[in-house]
Amino acid sequence: MSTLERVRRRGADLDLGRRGQAAVASGVAFAAFTALGLLFPGTIAGTLVDVIFSAGTLSSALRLSVPIVLAALGGIFAEKSGVINIGLEGLLIISAFGAIYATDLTGNLWVGFGAGVVASTLLAALFAVVCIEFRADQIIAGLAVWLIALGLAPFASQVIYGAPNTTSVRTPPSAADVVLGLPVVGDVLRVLVSAATGFGAAVVTVATGLRNATGGVPLAGLLVEAVVTVAGAVHYVVVVVLVGALVEANVVVYLTFLMVALSWYGLYRTQFGRWVRASGENPRALDTAGVDVSRVRYAAVLLSGVLSGMGGSALSLTLGQFTGNGPTMVNGKGFIAIVAYLFGNYNPVGAFLSTLLFAGLDALQIVLQLRDVGVPNQLIRVTPFVMVIVVLALVGRTRIPSAAGEHYESGEE
Repeated sequence: MSTLERVRRRGADLDLGRRGQAAVASGVAFAAFTALGLLFPGTIAGTLVDVIFSAGTLSSALRLSVPIVLAALGGIFAEKSGVINIGLEGLLIISAFGAIYATDLTGNLWVGFGAGVVASTLLAALFAVVCIEFRADQIIAGLAVWLIALGLAPFASQVIYGAPNTTSVRTPPSAADVVLGLPVVGDVLRVLVSAATGFGAAVVTVATGLRNATGGVPLAGLLVEAVVTVAGAVHYVVVVVLVGALVEANVVVYLTFLMVALSWYGLYRTQFGRWVRASGENPRALDTAGVDVSRVRYAAVLLSGVLSGMGGSALSLTLGQFTGNGPTMVNGKGFIAIVAYLFGNYNPVGAFLSTLLFAGLDALQIVLQLRDVGVPNQLIRVTPFVMVIVVLALVGRTRIPSAAGEHYESGEE
């Protein structure tokens, strides 16, 4: 094969499709906007860049992404098995209240967390029975789950606490507090963090010294200036922003990282994951192979209840209270989770990355409302939801499982 043919073939391989083109265009636009903000720090662009590249914004984004990511993982398993679960919002609501109530009763965060998971799983089991055993319309049943939780959780709070909002409980500790409190591991981690911080600062100091020494040499001065700028930017982003955000994150953020990895492995590297995918693509072939399709779908829907319950529990326990006013504290996160896994093309890692985008915008709008940027707060507040619509418009067609939403009984023709 000639060199020209290889280049042409590689060019054909770079056809990313609509989703890839949108990602590339977004990346270029973001890079241009960042450069504009760095060049003109006193403008709105400069304020936005300052807010975006801060440890506080990333930390908030990670915290806000937890319930959405976990609910999205649950939705992936359910829909991959052939059951469309749009009741994720309801599962988040009921688990959020259950976690706070159990924590208030027992005084133990982990008991409360588990109680929220149990509450969500029980509601998911009811949904599974109605959809799989009684062959109800999955969309209507999912809406019913949402409405049941939307009415039941605030009502229970009103009965128990005399208001739709519960009392406050203590919040989970940060991962740094947990790890640094360990006898040996904590000491080792302190040394490593100190060494990494010192190394980064030393690199920046050396680069700055070289810049001062070569300032009079035209070409060398420009080269060293570029090196200093890059070294400073990398040091800031990695040490200050990334490490700072991970240190501030609580344990449920790391639990979310673990669930994303386990969900991906379970879906694509285990026998159960192959059964789930076959149940949603070709249930008749799975039935022919001797696997009970209904049992696989029950397991997948229950797993969606467990994961969504973890998300709802993490949401309320992180804030230390359940708020039942209006759409409750969940406030559409379950529906955004559906958009997230569709945008991620039913891949747990893709769902996590798309959720981080939405959560980052949510964290950004919270910070911008506290600053005077010349834009009305009402307009800033709707930014994440506008982005959801834009993403759905640009992402192109997502291929849903072939048998999603279809009922199946063993022996059907």
